[in-house]
Amino acid sequence: HTQRTLFLSLAVMAASLARSASRGLAAARNTRSYAAAASFQQALLHTPETKVTTLKNGLRVATEQSAHKTATVGLYIDAGSRFENEKNNGTAHFLEHMAFKGTKKRTQHQLELEVENMGAHLNAYTSREQTTYYAKCFSKDVPQATEILSDILQNSLLNPNQVEAERSVILREMAEVNDQPEEVVFDYLHATAYQGTPLGLTILGPEENVRSISTADLQHYIQTNYTAPRIVLAAAGGVDHEQMVALAEEHFSGLPVENNVDSIPRCAFTGSEVRVRDDSLPQAHFVIAVEGVGWSHPDYFPLMVANAMVGNWDRSFGGGQNLSSKLARTSAEHSLAHSYMSFHTSYTDTGLWGLYGVADPLKVEDFVYEVQQEWMGLCTDVSTAAVDRAKNQLRASMLFQFDGTTPVCDEIGRQMLTYGRRMHAYELDARINAVDAATVKEVANKYIFDKSPAVAAFGPVEGLPDYNRVRSQMYWLRL
Repeated sequence: HTQRTLFLSLAVMAASLARSASRGLAAARNTRSYAAAASFQQALLHTPETKVTTLKNGLRVATEQSAHKTATVGLYIDAGSRFENEKNNGTAHFLEHMAFKGTKKRTQHQLELEVENMGAHLNAYTSREQTTYYAKCFSKDVPQATEILSDILQNSLLNPNQVEAERSVILREMAEVNDQPEEVVFDYLHATAYQGTPLGLTILGPEENVRSISTADLQHYIQTNYTAPRIVLAAAGGVDHEQMVALAEEHFSGLPVENNVDSIPRCAFTGSEVRVRDDSLPQAHFVIAVEGVGWSHPDYFPLMVANAMVGNWDRSFGGGQNLSSKLARTSAEHSLAHSYMSFHTSYTDTGLWGLYGVADPLKVEDFVYEVQQEWMGLCTDVSTAAVDRAKNQLRASMLFQFDGTTPVCDEIGRQMLTYGRRMHAYELDARINAVDAATVKEVANKYIFDKSPAVAAFGPVEGLPDYNRVRSQMYWLRL
């Protein structure tokens, strides 16, 4: 009896010690987790300061200095294909091509040789709402790079002979784009979702416009849109803010001061569809989207979290049946699609929230059904675990975008045009962190549930459900 009592006492002590150890390990894990979270927040708070100065003519200079030995300097202009009409559509993109063809101070050969001798990289791109010219160079060459950007912006020759020569280059680029189904189907999506508005126009413009755009059209576009209040001079890396302000005053003080950006017409979203059947393609490409929100809308970040919850998938990925996304698991298990990508494209006052998919012709119907089931799930049953996972993915992608001077410079320029200020990483993280399951469900019901989508499809799309059927799957009957 004494031995049994002793044995029981020892067992009780052992259990007590085990519980204490378990609590200690849990406390240690929680402490480490809290420390990791705290260090992450501290790291975000210690990001470099973005300094902003507005010149007398309205041009804004925004810089972010870091220890890099290189720098990126860019001109971000609030002008793109949205500022065009059917007659001059394609002008902004055409002008981007002409920017490097020589100026009043430099021939094309001299410009290319000067940039090459600096070891720099000079480039440009045009979107629906913005045009960008930027240079990546050594820190010591920032003044020279800034002067070059000023020269190509204000002194491009726009020689009629070079304009004629560049038409064939743009037409070849257009042919290359038309060979990319993803590009084609997204142009179709904009054409139907924003039909009758400038956002429905393509960036490159139609072929007949490319063949007819003249030097006068290009000059008129510059005079109308390249005004100081609509331009941001951004720089990141090994730059000095006071030096950049001085350079801006030296090279950009002569820009026009008119600010006619308020004249942009509102682009209304229309629930509709466009199908271009081409049975010669092996897979069907389709996009289905509802109207989202603009950059500065309060629902922007909740919709981004909802977008991350749907996610993306490609059958070349490993472990498709073990992924967190139900849509990815279903697609992998039943071979419903080759790939899909959820997206949220935002503009100043509107946006597109949806999914782009690539599927076999005989699987399109089933895949569209599963996509809409996934969307309805966001409107009815959202778990905290899924929201937290999506928020972590957003945080990670946000930090990946800040790797290098060019992405940082690009982010500064874009945010200055869209928000009117720099939104730092710690603010982005706080806005993402503020989203919870209830918020995701609320915005999903607001923008997805029982809304008329825009649908665009290209390829062998005979199996795609007709629009009325797609529309009928945008809601569930609720008891």
